Formats: sequence, C-alpha cells, structure tokens
Amino acid sequence: MKVNNAPVLRPEHPEPRLLTDFAERFGLTPIGDIDGVETVGATVSSVDVRPGEIFIAMHGVPRQGPQFGARRHGAEFVAEAVEKGAVAIVTDAQGAEMAKDCGLPIFVMDDPRPHVSELASWVFGNDGRMPLILGVTGTNGKTSTVHLQHEILRALGRTTSLSSSARRIAADTEVTAKLSTPEASELHAILAFGRERGVEVMCLEVSVQAIIHGRSSGIVFDVAAFTNLQLDHREDFADMNDYVRAKARIFQNGSARRGVVSLDTPWGKIVADEADCPVTTVATPEIAEDVELAESAQWIARMTAERVNATAFTLDGPDGQHLESTVPALGAHMVANAAMAIVTLVEAGIAWDDIVSVVDGRIPGFLPGRTQLVTTGRGPVVYIDFAHTPDAIAVTAAAVRRVTEGKVIVIFGADGSRDGTKRPIMGLAAVRNSDVAIVSDYNPRWEDPDLIRAQLYEGAAQEPPAGGLFNIADPEEALDKAMSLAEDGDAILWCGPGHQDFLDVRGKRVAYDFPQISLDALRRYGWG
Repeated sequence: MKVNNAPVLRPEHPEPRLLTDFAERFGLTPIGDIDGVETVGATVSSVDVRPGEIFIAMHGVPRQGPQFGARRHGAEFVAEAVEKGAVAIVTDAQGAEMAKDCGLPIFVMDDPRPHVSELASWVFGNDGRMPLILGVTGTNGKTSTVHLQHEILRALGRTTSLSSSARRIAADTEVTAKLSTPEASELHAILAFGRERGVEVMCLEVSVQAIIHGRSSGIVFDVAAFTNLQLDHREDFADMNDYVRAKARIFQNGSARRGVVSLDTPWGKIVADEADCPVTTVATPEIAEDVELAESAQWIARMTAERVNATAFTLDGPDGQHLESTVPALGAHMVANAAMAIVTLVEAGIAWDDIVSVVDGRIPGFLPGRTQLVTTGRGPVVYIDFAHTPDAIAVTAAAVRRVTEGKVIVIFGADGSRDGTKRPIMGLAAVRNSDVAIVSDYNPRWEDPDLIRAQLYEGAAQEPPAGGLFNIADPEEALDKAMSLAEDGDAILWCGPGHQDFLDVRGKRVAYDFPQISLDALRRYGWG
C-alpha cells in the first residue's frame, strides 16, 4: 500500500466551483469581490490550507499548547491561510472584524461550526454522491471494529475507505491520522479523494468529540454502531449519563438509517431505547457487565479459544446464522469487536453467505497496535497495545494473563493534557493482572510527566504486584527494566503506544518505533 505523509488527503482532480455559486447556494453576501473566483476545497485548519481553498475560521478552535483546552478564534490564523493560497474566508462577525484587512473576500455566518459539513460537502462535490458509510462509536473497540470491517470488505473485493485514530485509508493510499475523527472539512476531502478512486464503502471511527463538536454533522450513516461505554472523558461531561447521551446522538435525528448496539455494558440499552432508527443488538456474555441483558441480544458471540496471537469465537444470529472464526488479536473483548464488525456489515446489506466465505476460520488482515505480537524468537512474549483507559488496560492484561505460563510484566503510561481523574484507576487496573508493573512516560504533551506518573503510581500502589512496582520515566529504560526481570515463558505487555510511532512531548513528535525498540531490547538481553 502506498503511504503518503501528507497531513490531509485531497482529491487530485478537484472540480472548481465558483464563489458566486457558493454564495447563492448558501445565501451568503460576500464582503469583497468574488466575480470569476473559483474554489477547489475548504478547510478549518490554517495549517492545512491548499491553494484555491476556502478557509473556515471558527471560534473555539483547539490549539496545542501549555493551556490544554484553551480555545482560540480561527481568524487569528487568517494570515497563514492567505500565505498558503486561500481564496476566501468564511467566519462569524467577530472573525470578520479580525480578518477585515486580509485582502480576501469574506463570507459572514452567525456560527460556521454547524455548517462546516454542508459547506465542505458542496465545495468538494460530495453532495448527492456519497459511498455507503459505516460509523462506529463507543469508548473502547472503535478502532479495532472499523479495521475489521475494512479488512472483511477488502477480502470481499470492495474498494473501501477507512478513517480511524490510527490511519486514514482511501483505496490504495494511506496517511497517518491526527484526530480520532477528522474535522468535517477533512472528512469531505477524504470522501472526494475516495470518489476519484471508486470507493464504495467508508468505515469511520466516530469519537465523542466528533459528535459534540460537529465533525460528523451532516453525515448520514447507513449503519451506526455502538461498542460500549467506560470511564473516560471526564473533562468533557458532567457524568456518565451526560456522556452516553452524547454518544447516543449518532442514532437520533436522522443521523443513521440503521443501528447496531452492543449490550455488553448496560449503557447499550439506553442507546438502543433512545434511538430513532431500527436497531439490532449484539453481545458477548463472557465479558458483559449484565449477563442477563447480554443474553437477550439478537446476535451472540462467544470466545472458544485463545492463543498468543489470535482468539477463536462463534457468532450466532436471530435467523439461524452460525459462524466459527478467529480474530487476529488477543482477548474476549476482541471477539466483541469482531462480532460488531460482522453484524454491522450484515445490517449494511452485505450477504451473510458472502461474509462467511471470507471469515470462515479466520478474519483476514491485521489490527495495528492491538495486542500486537512483536516477538520473533526465544524469550518473553512482547505485546504492544493501544490500551489507554482503565477498562482497556484491565481486559487486555487479563487476556495476556490467560495465555501466559510465566510472569506478566505490564508497562503503562497515560496521555498528558487529558482527563487526569482516571489515572489512579488506570494504575490499579494495570496491576491487578500483573506480576510486575512499571509506570513510564507516554505522550506527556504539555503536562508535567512526573505528575502524570505520580497519579498512575498512586493507584497502582493500592495493590502493588508481588514482583515489584517501578516508576521509570524513560520508556526505553522501562522496557530494559522489564527485560531484566523477564524469563522465557513470561509476557511483557506495553500499554499505550499501540499503532503510534512517536511520543508527543511539548508540541514535538519524538520518533519512536516501539516494535523495533522491543526487538532490539530482546537481542540485547540475549533472546535473539
């Protein structure tokens, strides 16, 4: 697959559209001359402006910096957009005043944010020309589910797009993701890029920030899916009820034509009950918080066996459907993700027999950073996983424990400039299925990494593992410590890095090849 390091996919052969037509379509009166001026795109990021695009300058733009959560007006960055070749500005009255001397025509709206999707859809020519769109939301499992959907569809010969927290893919082109869900303008750029390549289906991870900040507004999902709700994002919501109702919006007000909802957490029943589209339910009773509720689901998945690099399962449906397969990752939670992916495809109209033809025995493909096995020879088994919530760390460590004869050594950290209240709970979750636990740095961003580790250590120290609890700042030194304690038959689970190849430190992305670092450490300790 061709890998492109460009920040945003754009159509290579855009269809220019006149600003006069844009003004007429959206009922806008420009400040400045627009006669004969054409546009080929739109973006909300001044960093990503390309020549010929409209810059949408909104209030409340998040900017990376020491004050996490601080919001600024996009019009502060109009000069950068002009320098990069923007042809017009869309903004509010405050932004228009700030940008009045920029030299470009300005369109004024009360609040551009709710309209970004509609504006970008028209500019990129997507209106009325959309592929089948599958959306997946929930706390854990979103990325794995969309990647499994994508791999199954590719095996069926479908041309697909994918957007997850790991990567953006359209046909044979891939770029690294910046946000779990792209801004609406980037999403429509990807859709236009995919249309040039004959994309039939898009698999889209939908974060809760995307829902509440309008990144997915204007998109009608052919099928939307809900995986689960766990402790996360306390900085954004008053409580879990507030959190679940934000997630549930994807199933309401015409946002989805059909829904698939997991009953592995009781929150799924709230989502299903409050949806205004037809909903199909799925569950994996083995990991469900309410087994009786889970057993009431229309589709039931059950884990049948675990190996170091795969998990076998069965899936049974309401009309006698039966499947035996294997997901290329470890743990019953991965069975839940596989079941969600398959049932979503069924609800999207993919024939059951066709699905069975490509997943019977084993689901094809690879899940980046999900209990990713990096060991190649003797010595301890090393896994890299993206787990970054208390529940994700707990279930992943438990899965590793079940397939490990020797000790389980867990290395873990937490994102900086994010919800700090969950960190002690993450620490406790990490030690409950470990013999040794090591707290280390992971993406401190603009926070003091010593403080982050102290909060994680505080929780872990409540139940310190028998083999020791360590606080080691440098990730490579933490891995060295784990290697020094490991023996043949042990497992090292490195939580946090997952698919990422960098650490985010004070606004700089420091390159880190976690699999290669792990292999190098194995060799240094003589495992070869």
